Amino acid sequence: MTAQSLQTPPIQTTATASGPRLLADIGGTNARFALETAAGKIEAIEVLACAAYPTLAAALVAYLAMPAVAATGVAGIRHGAIAIANPVTGDMVRMTNHHWEFSIEALRREVNFETLVVVNDFTALARSLPQLSSEQKHQVGGGVAIDGAPLGLVGAGTGLGVSGLIPGKDGWTALLSEGGHVTFAPANALEVSILQYAWKEFEHVSAERLISGVGIELIYRALAHHTDMPAEPLAAAEISRRALAGECTLCDETIEAFCCMLGTIAGNLAITLGAQGGIYIGGGIVPKLGARFDRSGFRARFEAKGRFSNYLAQVPTWVITAEYPAFVGVSAILAEKLAAA
Repeated sequence: MTAQSLQTPPIQTTATASGPRLLADIGGTNARFALETAAGKIEAIEVLACAAYPTLAAALVAYLAMPAVAATGVAGIRHGAIAIANPVTGDMVRMTNHHWEFSIEALRREVNFETLVVVNDFTALARSLPQLSSEQKHQVGGGVAIDGAPLGLVGAGTGLGVSGLIPGKDGWTALLSEGGHVTFAPANALEVSILQYAWKEFEHVSAERLISGVGIELIYRALAHHTDMPAEPLAAAEISRRALAGECTLCDETIEAFCCMLGTIAGNLAITLGAQGGIYIGGGIVPKLGARFDRSGFRARFEAKGRFSNYLAQVPTWVITAEYPAFVGVSAILAEKLAAA
């Protein structure tokens, strides 16, 4: 991919006097790398396929050796921060949706950094939310954010990420959540049938099993079984393409079910966190659905909470449209780490 640059609002803790900083956003499918060459100036963005590299270290070394990185004129990177789609609870990181595993300290030594911070990707994405401009998010449905209230974050891609921001006297605290692995809860008879089909494959059906890329494929197979229709061996991207093109009713019903299920999860998160500052939708799937997501049952399902429907009707929901928001969040986390050192 051709290197790109990204101009972001300066983060509160600025200072890149220590030199350029490496930023990374590692998902189950793609590894995104960038350099922060000055406060808020993010450039040399490259997206590498995880499957093309045996380890994260190999992908990182390959990025650092790219001509686009050298073209920035920077050298001697000493500090880096990685957001990764996985729990980070100690030195060893083993990805849930990819085979990479590594020691944070060993990786730091391998690339010869002084500082290497590794955090959950949705923790980093959550940190970017207050800095998103109106052009970097798209509101779906009504509701008005209450300033200073908690924010919620959920996003479907290779997996299902969940986080949130809790306000405090010293700023925001990002939640280290793995909420995508809560038990899936059906909201109607059709979703009960989908769950029953999923139980044939999995003893425990989490929200992520259905609200993700592979989840779209599972919903498609379940709906085909439910309606006695033949199911083709379609990947999630092809199911979405056919749905958006109006080529396949079953594919469109699959996307509709996916959007409604996401609405349930988002509504649950809003109530759990008291997220009257709003719920943000990230991940790689929803932004590509465009207007189809707007006219789906997502917002109606989000508000469908019985006695709490009026409460949720006042909570806004936004789709994050910024291309690389996690870089902004992970940059802020690294800046705080260096300032505290």
